[in-house]
Amino acid sequence: MKRIQPIFRVFSFFSIVLFSLAAQCTETLRLASTTSTEATGLFKYLLPVFEKQCNCTVSVLAVGTGKALKLGENGDVDVLLVHSRADEDQFVAQGFGVDRHDVMYNDFVIVGPKADVARAQDAKSAVEVMRRIRESGQAFISRGDDSGTHKKEIILWKSARISPSGAWYLSAGQGMSEVLFIASERGAYTLSDRSTFLALEPKLELEILFSGDKGLHNPYGVIAVNPARYDSVNYPLAKQFADWITSKAGQQLIASFTIRGQQLFFPFNGK
Repeated sequence: MKRIQPIFRVFSFFSIVLFSLAAQCTETLRLASTTSTEATGLFKYLLPVFEKQCNCTVSVLAVGTGKALKLGENGDVDVLLVHSRADEDQFVAQGFGVDRHDVMYNDFVIVGPKADVARAQDAKSAVEVMRRIRESGQAFISRGDDSGTHKKEIILWKSARISPSGAWYLSAGQGMSEVLFIASERGAYTLSDRSTFLALEPKLELEILFSGDKGLHNPYGVIAVNPARYDSVNYPLAKQFADWITSKAGQQLIASFTIRGQQLFFPFNGK
């Protein structure tokens, strides 16, 4: 036994070294995305499948779309999954990204207290809702963070010919979850993506008061950061992710993700 022990120790040592080297060889994909994909639990549902299939680790930075695009512009991430089509197209046109593809969609909803003093439920358009909120003087909580949701809100105010300011309007500079909780506590209105609202609904004193307007459509796209600009970008793995999430398998996973029996995101297609 005395002769075997040293050999066993050497074998154990080399096993540990080999295991460590194998772990180091696993690639990491840097993914910048929106707070909605993180807060709803979608990534916890999707990413383990991709990681296992590609023997990689996905590091997610969940921020507003504006910040996600800025991370891409700086070469700090490999791929983006965001929701502000005009800004995405500009990102690609300026040479920061390549190969944008539609991934999924949901919609924006206007939520508020059950009492609905502004009578949002009676409005015929999202723009009319914004006018009613302003005219009623009821509180509105804005994300104020350059996110896709914030960008959509700005479009709605401009369409309503309103420059929101004053005591009734709070720019929180926070993510969707935080803004929903603030609105709930204050009995205020806000614009939310439907998925995050549904995920948090049991904890909120808010209701969906208006939805269904074509202008509230909310598409998500995947964009690989341009490797020609940054040597640090892992384009092969970014392309693998984009191909996977738009494939039939990836799209079916998106469609099967539900909370309390409700589908949160809808795939664009399946290859």
